[in-house]
Amino acid sequence: MLYRQQHIRFGFGRGLTPAIKYLIIFNASFYLVQELLQVSWFLQLGLVPAMVWKGCIWQLFTYMFLHGSFIHILFNMFILWMFGGELERLWGTKEFLRYYFLTGIGAGISVVVINPGSNIPTIGASGAIYGVLLAYGLTFPNSIIYLYFLLPIKAKYFVLIFGVLEFFASILPSTDMVAHLAHLGGMVFGILYLKRPALVKFTARSFKKYLKKRANKHALRTFEEEEKVRAEVDALLDKINRIGLENLTKQERRRLDEASRFLREHSKQYQSK
Repeated sequence: MLYRQQHIRFGFGRGLTPAIKYLIIFNASFYLVQELLQVSWFLQLGLVPAMVWKGCIWQLFTYMFLHGSFIHILFNMFILWMFGGELERLWGTKEFLRYYFLTGIGAGISVVVINPGSNIPTIGASGAIYGVLLAYGLTFPNSIIYLYFLLPIKAKYFVLIFGVLEFFASILPSTDMVAHLAHLGGMVFGILYLKRPALVKFTARSFKKYLKKRANKHALRTFEEEEKVRAEVDALLDKINRIGLENLTKQERRRLDEASRFLREHSKQYQSK
């Protein structure tokens, strides 16, 4: 069980924010209809990688609204309410929903790409929920979270621990039927989205360095080639001074013409710059 404490007043008294409220309503409605009608939409609306590759793209969205048990949906909605509200108040409803669905879909993409031939459905909002956890840890890093109401831990360390656990759970053999890969995928897409300005800046800077390095290599290669041609021309000119132009072989004359043309062209390029 989790509880968090922060300088911002927290509790039911503040009321549910719009996005949190409607997400809980939609998820609960799907679960209630599923239980009342005793139907399973896991193959049609759950995330089945093999079916997604065959064109069932909607599953990347709909799988987030299906849950396998009451505990499953209760835990996800509790975490959503507990940590999502402050993010929505800070970001606004539109931005929060954009982030929520992006991390949920991103988590689904991770599953589909890593297990393309799988026919086992993945269900639940956990990918998006883990994205929300990550965002909370990055946005309110020093907020105190109490594990089981007893053990205090800062949000940034809490998220780091969860991330490490999910990483190892996703790469080690497991029979717990938990979509650890989706959890990890939600966190990865979350950090990519939240850090996108820095990533774009880093990518642009790296690309600029690459182009500069490539240009320098090209310039060095051109300079070395010119020096080689100049040395060849100087040798031919020395030979002309010794024995005369008419005594050069046809091959040497042709090479002298080619070298002279090469040097003239490169000289024009440098002048134009």
